[in-house]
Amino acid sequence: MNIATKYHGEIDINPAEILTFEKGIPGFAEEKKFVLLPLSEDDFFYVLQSLATEGLAFIVTNPFHFFTAYDFKLEDSVVEELSLESEKDVLVYSILTVQDPFEKTTANLQAPIIINSKNNKAKQVILHDDNYNTKHPIFEKAETKG
Repeated sequence: MNIATKYHGEIDINPAEILTFEKGIPGFAEEKKFVLLPLSEDDFFYVLQSLATEGLAFIVTNPFHFFTAYDFKLEDSVVEELSLESEKDVLVYSILTVQDPFEKTTANLQAPIIINSKNNKAKQVILHDDNYNTKHPIFEKAETKG
């Protein structure tokens, strides 16, 4: 299946890899079908590309690469909505706000993308946890010594 993408031009994707956001993504309720494409060869950064809108693509990453203590519990309603049967089926991504320079890039830890790897159902979940916000720097700040 050919699709037009924001970062990769026109590419062929496997229909089995299409992610379905049944209720869309907050702010993009009409956008229900996406595909995850590699952005870098190091498996750290990906593009969450809309199938319907060529110019709609989010840069995402596995937040555990950058935030090893990141932890949250999914509400039962989310587990049911995504038909999750095991923790092993859960993939977690955070949407990045890419900055210039790249070292200032931040991750949205308050609203992770949750994917059921078995059925490709996905949802952006809003966490009700005061420890997380929408702009966590992904690179540690160098301490200044004085």
